[in-house]
Amino acid sequence: MRRVGFVVGAVSVFLVVGGGSALALPVPVLHPQERAEENPVTVQHPSPDRPLIAVAHRGASGHAPENTLAALNTAKRLGARTVEIDVQLTSDDEIVLMHDTTLERTTNATEVFPDRDSYEVGDFTLEEVEQLEAGSWFDPVFEGEPVPTLDIALDLLETLDLNLFLEIKDPDLSAGIEDLVAEEISTRSTWLEHNPPWEPRRLVVQSFDWESMEYSKTLLPSVPHALLGLVSKEEITDYDWAHMINPNHTQIDADYVEAVHEAGLEITPYTINDRTVMDAVLEMGTDGFITDFPEVGLEAIRDFEGAELVAH
Repeated sequence: MRRVGFVVGAVSVFLVVGGGSALALPVPVLHPQERAEENPVTVQHPSPDRPLIAVAHRGASGHAPENTLAALNTAKRLGARTVEIDVQLTSDDEIVLMHDTTLERTTNATEVFPDRDSYEVGDFTLEEVEQLEAGSWFDPVFEGEPVPTLDIALDLLETLDLNLFLEIKDPDLSAGIEDLVAEEISTRSTWLEHNPPWEPRRLVVQSFDWESMEYSKTLLPSVPHALLGLVSKEEITDYDWAHMINPNHTQIDADYVEAVHEAGLEITPYTINDRTVMDAVLEMGTDGFITDFPEVGLEAIRDFEGAELVAH
């Protein structure tokens, strides 16, 4: 049986007028840490009702160019409820969606800037990144697709009502990215509000850099954080500030999943595109998985839940 870890709830202040929608009261602009200290943090109790999830990796990256608005739109069209994106900083400290630390694979940077000594994301300004297109490498139909900024991606995700796994890539190459991400998130109350316990988590911040995540947790104490990669069984309880451990699916078995759950955490392994492997990790008891093909993942979850229902 799956066990669900603890969630730390954000505190938001609203004014409700009559029967209309809730209006956010104006609040002073604060550094995330100051805001965290000023607002008390409440604990949302674990719920056995949280659904299994098929997280759309870099958007629906099996069908559209990764980390683009097209990939996010495609994920929604295919039925995904949660997407994963990667973020890095430009040289002028703007947050953009990009997985690789260099621009060659998924953009036309070498064509637009043929004489550059470096094509690392951190060596380009936002103005330069905005001159690139990030779609035609995947398929000519996506030619002209831009590299999105985080704020533009969040706007679209809010419009699409999609939940988010936000991965901070190589924070050692993007000094201060945790603070900038926290500032962006803190200005958007929708990402600090938790979904009901019977729905997927609204926002999870994750990284392979666990020290970065521990620091990010101090900036966004009400936001669940995840550790990417395998934490040894003996050390799982050392990360009691985290909410999830998301390793490579090849590194886990049912005993490991049980150990994560016994520590009160959730586990969503990556990146699974084979249906038989999806079935296998669900049988292990995972809380879902990350996949380039969310529609296949959703089918696997439906079949698994249907089989469980029949069995009981």
